[in-house]
Amino acid sequence: MGARRLLGWAALLPIASRAPQYGRLFMDLVRDERIPLARKAGLAAAVGYLVLGRDLIPDDLPLIGGLDDVIVIVLAIDLFLDGVPDEVLDERLEALGVDRRAFEEDVRRIRRFTPAPLRRIVRRLPDAVAFAGGALHHSQLGPKLRGWIDKEGSIA
Repeated sequence: MGARRLLGWAALLPIASRAPQYGRLFMDLVRDERIPLARKAGLAAAVGYLVLGRDLIPDDLPLIGGLDDVIVIVLAIDLFLDGVPDEVLDERLEALGVDRRAFEEDVRRIRRFTPAPLRRIVRRLPDAVAFAGGALHHSQLGPKLRGWIDKEGSIA
C-alpha cells in the first residue's frame, strides 16, 4: 500500500514542473471576461477556505489533516475548468505554450484525488445555486427583507 501511494504522488511530478505555467493560466482565466463570474467565485471561495484556516479535518491530524484542503482545491479547480469554454481554454493554453493533451492528462491525474461521486455532486452546485437564486428572485423575498430593514431602521 505504501509503494502504491508513493507512485500516486510521483505521478504529480510532471504537474509540479508545469506549476508556474498553470499558475499563469489560472490568473489569465480569472481575468478573462468570458469566464462566468460564478465559476470565479467558486475558485475564490476555495482560496478563502484555505486562508481562513477553519478546516473540516484539523490540520494537526497526521497524514489526513491536509486532505480536506487538497480536496477543496481539486474540486474548485475542477468546477472552475468545467465552466471555461473550450475555445477560451485553447486560446490561453496556446498563448502560454502548454500542450492541450498534456494539460488534459494533468487534470485527469489531479481528479484521481477526489472520489467520482463527490465530483458529480460538486458539478451540480452551479445549477443548484442558479435554481435557488431564481427561486429567491421570484419569491420577491429580497425586496420584502429590504423593506422590513428600512422600516425597522438601520442597526449601524
